[in-house]
Amino acid sequence: MKYVERKRWLLFGLPWTFTKYTVTGEQLTVNKGFLRQEENDCYLYKVQDTVLRTSLTERLFGLGTVVCKTGDATHPELILRHVRRAKEIKNFIVEQSERERMERRTINTLNIGANLEDADQVIE
Repeated sequence: MKYVERKRWLLFGLPWTFTKYTVTGEQLTVNKGFLRQEENDCYLYKVQDTVLRTSLTERLFGLGTVVCKTGDATHPELILRHVRRAKEIKNFIVEQSERERMERRTINTLNIGANLEDADQVIE
Protein backbone atom coordinates (compact mmCIF):
# COMPACT_ATOMS: atom_id res chain seq x y z
CA MET A 1 0.00 0.00 0.00
CA LYS A 2 1.19 3.53 -0.70
CA TYR A 3 -0.13 6.93 0.37
CA VAL A 4 0.78 10.11 -1.48
CA GLU A 5 -0.61 13.30 0.04
CA ARG A 6 0.07 17.00 -0.28
CA LYS A 7 0.25 19.45 2.55
CA ARG A 8 -2.85 21.59 2.27
CA TRP A 9 -3.77 25.09 3.24
CA LEU A 10 -5.90 25.05 6.31
CA LEU A 11 -8.41 27.29 4.54
CA PHE A 12 -10.75 25.01 2.55
CA GLY A 13 -8.15 22.21 2.52
CA LEU A 14 -6.71 23.22 -0.85
CA PRO A 15 -3.40 21.61 -1.91
CA TRP A 16 -1.59 24.83 -2.93
CA THR A 17 1.70 24.06 -1.27
CA PHE A 18 4.93 22.50 -2.49
CA THR A 19 5.16 19.82 0.20
CA LYS A 20 4.38 16.21 -0.68
CA TYR A 21 4.28 13.26 1.72
CA THR A 22 4.77 9.67 0.53
CA VAL A 23 4.24 6.72 2.87
CA THR A 24 5.10 3.27 1.54
CA GLY A 25 5.50 -0.08 3.24
CA GLU A 26 9.14 0.61 4.08
CA GLN A 27 9.67 4.36 4.38
CA LEU A 28 8.16 7.78 4.85
CA THR A 29 9.36 10.56 2.52
CA VAL A 30 8.79 14.31 2.81
CA ASN A 31 9.49 16.43 -0.28
CA LYS A 32 9.50 20.21 0.26
CA GLY A 33 10.16 23.26 -1.82
CA PHE A 34 9.78 24.78 -5.24
CA LEU A 35 13.03 26.58 -6.06
CA ARG A 36 15.16 24.82 -3.44
CA GLN A 37 13.87 21.31 -2.95
CA GLU A 38 14.57 19.11 0.04
CA GLU A 39 13.78 15.41 0.38
CA ASN A 40 13.78 13.71 3.78
CA ASP A 41 13.40 9.95 4.21
CA CYS A 42 12.85 7.84 7.29
CA TYR A 43 12.54 4.06 7.38
CA LEU A 44 9.35 2.99 9.09
CA TYR A 45 11.15 0.63 11.46
CA LYS A 46 12.64 3.77 13.06
CA VAL A 47 9.21 5.24 13.88
CA GLN A 48 8.74 4.88 17.62
CA ASP A 49 5.45 6.68 18.20
CA THR A 50 2.76 8.50 16.24
CA VAL A 51 0.31 11.19 17.29
CA LEU A 52 -2.76 12.42 15.41
CA ARG A 53 -3.62 16.08 16.01
CA THR A 54 -6.76 17.70 14.62
CA SER A 55 -7.75 21.26 15.35
CA LEU A 56 -11.31 22.47 14.96
CA THR A 57 -10.50 24.07 11.60
CA GLU A 58 -8.80 20.88 10.38
CA ARG A 59 -11.86 18.85 11.34
CA LEU A 60 -14.14 21.26 9.46
CA PHE A 61 -12.20 20.61 6.25
CA GLY A 62 -11.51 16.89 6.84
CA LEU A 63 -7.79 17.30 7.54
CA GLY A 64 -5.39 16.25 10.28
CA THR A 65 -1.74 16.41 11.30
CA VAL A 66 0.27 13.23 11.91
CA VAL A 67 3.38 13.57 14.10
CA CYS A 68 5.90 10.72 13.95
CA LYS A 69 8.53 10.44 16.69
CA THR A 70 11.49 8.65 15.13
CA GLY A 71 14.91 7.32 16.00
CA ASP A 72 16.30 9.19 12.98
CA ALA A 73 19.35 11.32 13.82
CA THR A 74 18.58 14.17 11.41
CA HIS A 75 14.84 14.52 12.03
CA PRO A 76 13.66 13.03 15.34
CA GLU A 77 10.15 14.32 14.63
CA LEU A 78 8.50 14.13 11.21
CA ILE A 79 5.28 16.09 10.84
CA LEU A 80 2.74 15.49 8.10
CA ARG A 81 0.73 18.73 8.29
CA HIS A 82 -2.85 19.20 7.12
CA VAL A 83 -3.35 15.95 5.20
CA ARG A 84 -6.54 14.22 4.19
CA ARG A 85 -7.17 10.69 5.54
CA ALA A 86 -4.88 11.52 8.49
CA LYS A 87 -6.29 8.81 10.79
CA GLU A 88 -5.96 6.17 8.07
CA ILE A 89 -2.36 7.24 7.39
CA LYS A 90 -1.47 7.26 11.10
CA ASN A 91 -2.90 3.76 11.58
CA PHE A 92 -1.01 2.50 8.52
CA ILE A 93 2.27 3.95 9.86
CA VAL A 94 1.73 2.34 13.27
CA GLU A 95 0.94 -1.10 11.85
CA GLN A 96 3.60 -1.04 9.16
CA SER A 97 6.33 0.24 11.50
CA GLU A 98 5.63 -2.70 13.83
CA ARG A 99 5.79 -5.13 10.89
CA GLU A 100 9.07 -3.62 9.72
CA ARG A 101 10.59 -3.92 13.23
CA MET A 102 9.51 -7.56 13.45
CA GLU A 103 10.87 -8.30 9.98
CA ARG A 104 14.22 -6.65 10.72
CA ARG A 105 14.25 -8.06 14.25
CA THR A 106 14.90 -4.67 15.79
CA ILE A 107 13.65 -3.24 19.06
CA ASN A 108 13.04 0.28 20.30
CA THR A 109 15.07 1.51 23.21
CA LEU A 110 14.52 4.81 24.93
CA ASN A 111 17.09 6.98 26.63
CA ILE A 112 15.68 7.44 30.12
CA GLY A 113 18.28 10.01 31.07
CA ALA A 114 20.76 7.65 32.68
CA ASN A 115 24.12 9.31 33.10
CA LEU A 116 27.03 7.00 32.33
CA GLU A 117 29.31 8.78 34.80
CA ASP A 118 26.87 7.95 37.62
CA ALA A 119 26.80 4.32 36.50
CA ASP A 120 30.61 4.14 36.71
CA GLN A 121 30.52 5.43 40.28
CA VAL A 122 28.00 2.77 41.30
CA ILE A 123 30.17 -0.01 39.84
CA GLU A 124 33.27 1.09 41.76
